[in-house]
Amino acid sequence: MKPKTYTLRNRAGMTLKVSTLGGTVVSLTAPDRDGKFGETVLSYPDVTQHLPNGHMNSLIGRVANRIGGGVFTLDGEKIVVAKNDNGVNSLHGGEVGFDQKIWDARPFAGADGPSLELTLFSPDGEEGYPGNLFLRVVYTLTEDNAWRIEYWAITDKTTVVNFTNHAYFNLSGGKDKDLDGHYVQVNASRFTEVDKRLIPTGRVLPVEGTGLDLRSPMPFHECFAHGTKDKYMKAVGGYDHNFIIDRVAAGLAQAAVLEHPESGRQMEVWTTEPCVQVYTGNFLNPEVTGSSGFGYGPHAGVCFETQHAPDSPNQPGFPSIRLEPGQVYYSATIYAFDVVED
Repeated sequence: MKPKTYTLRNRAGMTLKVSTLGGTVVSLTAPDRDGKFGETVLSYPDVTQHLPNGHMNSLIGRVANRIGGGVFTLDGEKIVVAKNDNGVNSLHGGEVGFDQKIWDARPFAGADGPSLELTLFSPDGEEGYPGNLFLRVVYTLTEDNAWRIEYWAITDKTTVVNFTNHAYFNLSGGKDKDLDGHYVQVNASRFTEVDKRLIPTGRVLPVEGTGLDLRSPMPFHECFAHGTKDKYMKAVGGYDHNFIIDRVAAGLAQAAVLEHPESGRQMEVWTTEPCVQVYTGNFLNPEVTGSSGFGYGPHAGVCFETQHAPDSPNQPGFPSIRLEPGQVYYSATIYAFDVVED
């Protein structure tokens, strides 16, 4: 089956283009302070290029991020999943994750704006995960210029799930080759420490006094300059860290803010998830030409992957990602766009 592309357009003129291959966003435009619409995500001319180049803008599952050693125990049973992360860990769902699947799609007029329903069935044992899983995702382009992602899932056997979208943002309208002209803020006082395999040690540490302290808006060029000395950033060549979102209650909480002062574009990230993985495309390949007409190298864009913590099935101190029969999984993330004046 060949993938199809659907275009959502709200009354303000913002557009969201989505491929049924991986639920991949191939374009997301937003206005600058002069009302000119420009691209806000990195993308490639051919949607099949998105997977080998950082799972770009695609839906990730069954389990986003890493599972240490590709193994965990569930109710006393050893579950073995693919070691597709340098032959050491499982990453982003395994060898054939949800970003490689052709999803069923149905556009409809949502209450808050044009929407696209994406559905997928994952059979028991796929990539080693137990349970027949049915997943429904709805993308909505709201009339107030936000991209909302909602996830629902059910299973017939106890399993684990951790969904996200791996969108790479650059708010320059396709002009800037890196993030240096952006400011970032992450509303998190703590992060999960990882070992050399990028697997959590189980320790949750304060960001204070590290290059990961982004609680106030910081220009990315200063972040990266500081990162040459910060031990946590040096290890991964930038940001690739799981932050625990500061929140006072359940429901939507603001996880991060990204701003591009030159264009005036600003994006707020809101989520029901407990964590956000901030990743600055440290391993993107500049030899591959993107839709903007140039290659995307390291730090060309930033991901805010809302999620549960990596390796959660092996970390009893982290919030559980178990899904039981009879339960309905629900999660929501909103990328809300606005314009700030000079």
